[in-house]
Amino acid sequence: MGIGNLQNCPRCGKVFVKGTKDVCPACDREIEEEYQRCAEYIREHRLVNLYELSEATKVSVKQITKFIKEGRISIAELPNMTYPCESCGEPIREGKLCPSCRSRLEKGIKQAIEMQTMKEEQSKGIGFRRDFLGKD
Repeated sequence: MGIGNLQNCPRCGKVFVKGTKDVCPACDREIEEEYQRCAEYIREHRLVNLYELSEATKVSVKQITKFIKEGRISIAELPNMTYPCESCGEPIREGKLCPSCRSRLEKGIKQAIEMQTMKEEQSKGIGFRRDFLGKD
């Protein structure tokens, strides 16, 4: 481990030697403690929602959401547990985007692909040309 492995912890800002974790050892321990508090609270309160869990455990909504996305907290058996869509903030139970944002993104990608294909065809001289008919 050389000096190239030194990094500032994104959570606390301290310098640490980066290994397999993205945070310093102290923050890693703190994250594990936060996870344990969440897991214990969920065992006793199956109807809890994200914000109630955050309030009760003093763990940030962002960190709890990360636990869910990492698969450390399963919400399959937690009927009131949702987390925010990464685009609009709408409550969701799976993935990163709500159906509306996912649809909008898919539509935008499809349109971009169609425009790119059209530009490529025009540059190759393929397709309908208005000037062929004598119209501008």
